[in-house]
Amino acid sequence: MTIPTLAAQDGTTIPAIGLGTYRLQGEEGADAVARAIDAGYRLVDSAFSYENEGAVGAAVRRSGVAREDVLVTSKLPGRHHAHDDAVRTVEESVLRTGLDYLDLYLVHWPNPRVGRYVEAYEALVECRDRGLVRHVGVSNFLPEHLDAVIAATGVTPVVNQVELHPYFPQPLQRAADAERGVVTEAWSPIGRANDLLRDPVVTQVAAAHGVSPVQAILRWHVQLGVVPLPKASSPERQRENLDVFSFELTTHEMNALTGLARADGRTNGQDPAVYEEL
Repeated sequence: MTIPTLAAQDGTTIPAIGLGTYRLQGEEGADAVARAIDAGYRLVDSAFSYENEGAVGAAVRRSGVAREDVLVTSKLPGRHHAHDDAVRTVEESVLRTGLDYLDLYLVHWPNPRVGRYVEAYEALVECRDRGLVRHVGVSNFLPEHLDAVIAATGVTPVVNQVELHPYFPQPLQRAADAERGVVTEAWSPIGRANDLLRDPVVTQVAAAHGVSPVQAILRWHVQLGVVPLPKASSPERQRENLDVFSFELTTHEMNALTGLARADGRTNGQDPAVYEEL
């Protein structure tokens, strides 16, 4: 299956959908990720704190796809924001994967009360210049966090990975990312399988196109220009999540799904302005 792509401001090509790998660990996880790559996924998302970079690297090697055709992402945890710690962590990530380089490396959370996210991002830029990673980005960054790292380094993040789904569509954040030339990626794109999948608006849109509620939501992301990163371990779910390019939602359906936004739409209240994750 050929997946459409989005162009980042530095010319990086980002697949329009990727694979989340949280809790896909060990041999079972490596096999699941390898199957996903063979099924058509070309963007694989991991993190140092997921403790599965080894499984992801093994999956890339086991798959029948050339290394340069798979974008492998990892993320820097908050406990390693200090410059030297950050550099060692990136080095360790590359060693864990067993790959020669990682394609994308992100600052996982800004942890603004600690206030070292700019230092962490500077370290990632240094790692990029050393060839450890090809591109750098961020995760859960608010507009002011984006502006701070761009001002300090002159390097615009390739992506900003944030919580985003119909209950929390993030129009202001999406606009801020786009204004700065940053591609928005979505973690928890289906709301961590909460009641969103049973919402009557979602099920009606899905039924109108003969697709599953998950497919309807992922298609909504794609049409917004957001890259969803759904996790799936079974071959059936992996193929289903990829199969969102054969239908198109109407303007009315898109507006209806976006209109599900809630004031308390975050699934776990993880507001990057105050949330800290080490």
